[in-house]
Amino acid sequence: MLLTDNLRVTAERHPQRCAIQHGETQLSYAQLAQRAESFAAHLLSQGLQPGERVALLMDNSPDYAAALYGTLLAGGIAVTLNAAAKAREFAAWLRHSEASWLVTEGDRREAALAVAEVGTSPKLLIAGAARRDERLADGESLAAVLASNAVATALPTLRADAPACILYTSGTTGNPKGVVLTHGNLASNTDAIVRYLELAATDSIVSILPFYYSYGSSVLHTHIRAGARIVLENNLVYPHLIVERMAANRVTGFAGVPSTFALLLQRVELAKYDLSALRYLTQAGGAMAPVLTRRLRETLPHTRVFVMYGQTEATARLTYLPPERLEDKLGSVGIPVEGVSIEIRNDEGSPLPRLQPGEVWIRGPNVMQGYWRDEAATRSVLRDGWLRTGDMGHLDEEGYLYLSGRRSDMIKTGAHRVHPNDVEEVIQELDQVAEVAVVGIDDETLGQAVAAFIVPASGHSGDALQIRNHCRARLASYKVPKTIEFVTALPRTASGKVRRVELAQRNSP
Repeated sequence: MLLTDNLRVTAERHPQRCAIQHGETQLSYAQLAQRAESFAAHLLSQGLQPGERVALLMDNSPDYAAALYGTLLAGGIAVTLNAAAKAREFAAWLRHSEASWLVTEGDRREAALAVAEVGTSPKLLIAGAARRDERLADGESLAAVLASNAVATALPTLRADAPACILYTSGTTGNPKGVVLTHGNLASNTDAIVRYLELAATDSIVSILPFYYSYGSSVLHTHIRAGARIVLENNLVYPHLIVERMAANRVTGFAGVPSTFALLLQRVELAKYDLSALRYLTQAGGAMAPVLTRRLRETLPHTRVFVMYGQTEATARLTYLPPERLEDKLGSVGIPVEGVSIEIRNDEGSPLPRLQPGEVWIRGPNVMQGYWRDEAATRSVLRDGWLRTGDMGHLDEEGYLYLSGRRSDMIKTGAHRVHPNDVEEVIQELDQVAEVAVVGIDDETLGQAVAAFIVPASGHSGDALQIRNHCRARLASYKVPKTIEFVTALPRTASGKVRRVELAQRNSP
């Protein structure tokens, strides 16, 4: 079944069961299904055609889920934008996707700036905020649309091979990269995850992962598929409040990235809270150090810990490590999820035997359709139905996957992905900078931290505070360099390319 079918069936089976809880607000499955249909009816009444794009730029909320499922129900393509980004990235994504609608909060200044920058503005649907930015003043009320109880006269028939979502994985303003996932991609991966986690209608989760990320969206889709309850928590400033929420709601699951678990273990005495209902934990979004995995299991000995691996280009999940093998396969990301095949190949694309390292290639019903309007980029990673992941690793004798690093320079910091070019372009705007190279360095909490190596311009000594302030004004907070080092020259290859690996190694703790 497709995602829209999952919501319909769950609403029929468990109409009064809580689907999403956000603060004091609880939305039942019947209400969520009705709001999704109202949103779909509105889009269709406004002339939405199959395949038109609807951009979602919001924090997690019940309204977000209704708008997302309503877009799919109407036959549109949901463009889920990173809400932590800045106006320059939003504008680039809106232009690239040619979104016909934008759903966002009325007081989101960066979204307003992006709308003003885009030549042909999308139609606006505005959530929350009694006070709106004047640039968003003409938008319709999302709350009114969702509460209208409108019924679409004729919903389109959805095909499994039709595009459903576009997720932008990196933010270079000159060349945005939008991963196109089909209805079939999303449905197959959702079903596979539900099966190995053994999710049921009796399950519940505190969700801190943004729905605009593949990991966060998979939490939403799998719990709707199972008829389970999602408790939203968008504030990570006080980690003890997250644990309090988990205990008070007696949730059975929790999903996080390595930095999330490091933060909880460092700042919260988990033993003081009643987490006896907690059945499982899932970890993805970058490699988690084995020592952290072991600490997590020792702290919560009765909770199953699932170490996982995935990519946006593969919808969400590629592998999982069965909890019963966690100790003897420590460091592995596990075995393929149902329907996925994995091969390790050399630089020429030929399969390698077990234990030999190479690049991870995968195939399955969860592999993306391609990059939005970028045939060259698509051809570079999709070969005869196989996806080149860009990750390096090996398979052991039993077929368990071990990762050893990333072929590309992408920085994985916490739950985020940062392309060095995004940060370099902004730093290079300053007159005091002659050259700059940005790399990821090892960080105990984040996995990787953003580090900038700068050659000052002639006559300048370099001002780290000014550079950070400049970045904070133009980049999402997670892209602002944690470390800034001034150097006399950048190490380069004979062809002139910066040796990023050398920089990262000499500056790692």
